[in-house]
Amino acid sequence: MNNFSKQVIAFWEKEMNGDFWYKDESFALMINKDLEEKGQIMLFENTEDKRVNAVVTPTIMKRIGLTVKDYLSESIFLQLLKEAGISLHGADYIYYYQEENKKELLETETNETIRKLESSDAEVFEHFVSSASEQDLDDAYVELDHWVVYGAFEDGKLVCVGSMYPWGKDVKIADLGVLTLPDYRGRGHAKNLVQAICKYILEQGYEPQYRCQTDNYASIALAAAAGLTLYGKWDLIAEDSII
Repeated sequence: MNNFSKQVIAFWEKEMNGDFWYKDESFALMINKDLEEKGQIMLFENTEDKRVNAVVTPTIMKRIGLTVKDYLSESIFLQLLKEAGISLHGADYIYYYQEENKKELLETETNETIRKLESSDAEVFEHFVSSASEQDLDDAYVELDHWVVYGAFEDGKLVCVGSMYPWGKDVKIADLGVLTLPDYRGRGHAKNLVQAICKYILEQGYEPQYRCQTDNYASIALAAAAGLTLYGKWDLIAEDSII
């Protein structure tokens, strides 16, 4: 049985909350009129019980035409969204450290090639950005002005960057983005950096959160190497489908 923090569990219980429209062992649909615009539809599958929970606004319910509480499943729900012209963003895997892994991480020495980046590192960071592809930068979302930023160096060159920012207003969870320049991948830079920045975040009283697309196998492997554990799979409405 997984041993995640109470804060993480409470966050997702609150996030995926509403009045049940349908519920069985494999799928549940809830309605919540207070969802934020970007979260008009959310789906979450917890690795523990494997049930897919979906929560939507009343407006979305009206759009997809659900009026009778017949049998529902994830596939039927997704088909209803498709027929209504509603797309999803694309699922992310969500990772956290389990309690025992956090203890191990806090006892780990930070690699000497890694340090915190500050505003004075702007020139070094800009050179890093200019060496990365636009797609990689969009996917990783690493910024020097984020809450906490770390860099890994090789022969004096910044080759890997990780940045974190608070995830939500009333919860102490910090979301991580990490990017290694193509020519320096496979050398352990990302693993060492993820562990270093997550150790720092834990010391600040926050839970590190790591997300990646479900088909990003390199990022999935990095999560495992860094000692993170898969908590669940999360998806939400695509921006161009927001009503």
